[in-house]
Amino acid sequence: MDPAIECTGVSVAYRLARVGQRSIKGLPSALLRARRRHEPLWALRDLSLTVQRGEIVALVGPNGAGKSTLLRLLAQVFRPTAGRVVVRGRTAPVIDLGSGLDLEATALDNVVLYGALLGGRPRALREGAEEVIGWAGLEAFADVPVGSFSTGMLARLAFAIATAGAPQVVLIDEVLAVGDHEFQQRSRARIDALADSGCTIIVVSHAVELLEMATRAVWLDHGQVRADGGYREVLDAYLTAPVAAIGT
Repeated sequence: MDPAIECTGVSVAYRLARVGQRSIKGLPSALLRARRRHEPLWALRDLSLTVQRGEIVALVGPNGAGKSTLLRLLAQVFRPTAGRVVVRGRTAPVIDLGSGLDLEATALDNVVLYGALLGGRPRALREGAEEVIGWAGLEAFADVPVGSFSTGMLARLAFAIATAGAPQVVLIDEVLAVGDHEFQQRSRARIDALADSGCTIIVVSHAVELLEMATRAVWLDHGQVRADGGYREVLDAYLTAPVAAIGT
């Protein structure tokens, strides 16, 4: 069976603007623009990674290591500068709070709108909307525009919508960390159930206790894979590495 995720020689460069000389107050903006130069900032460099179906993989590493960039590549938010990314199956990204949600629409409407963006069928989404809202614990706010929701409420709604409807790949970036203990426990139970059904889970969080569901860890450092293996082995190596060695 083909793997769920294949990244081969993947590199991502952002354009970093620099000003060649310190700005002088009152200097015309056109002249300041002329002094700017752009240089590449490599978020990922020649990264290769294969993830099998049903694996729960934790991405660890310091800020700026490339974890969120990799998740956005897998979510097809953008394309790599170089290399090849293949993700097989319906993908449910939960990587930005509120991303994909219509802040002026109600929670019930967002189940259909956001669910459709993720590949769900509108009719099935409408029929299951109340169940999704119930799982998120937002029954009292079903008809409230989500723009007035708290961070935790947005997290519950986004996670509930994304993980409904049997996705094949789920991408999670820090969202579980903003919920309360009860939400985290239910979310982890749902993730375990999805993995048991063959779903592939990629999770990023600086809260180590939220990564313990993983069976495998990938340590990213300066956009490259530094270690890849059993969760506890890789995490211990990362946490005990000298600060200078992990790029912080």
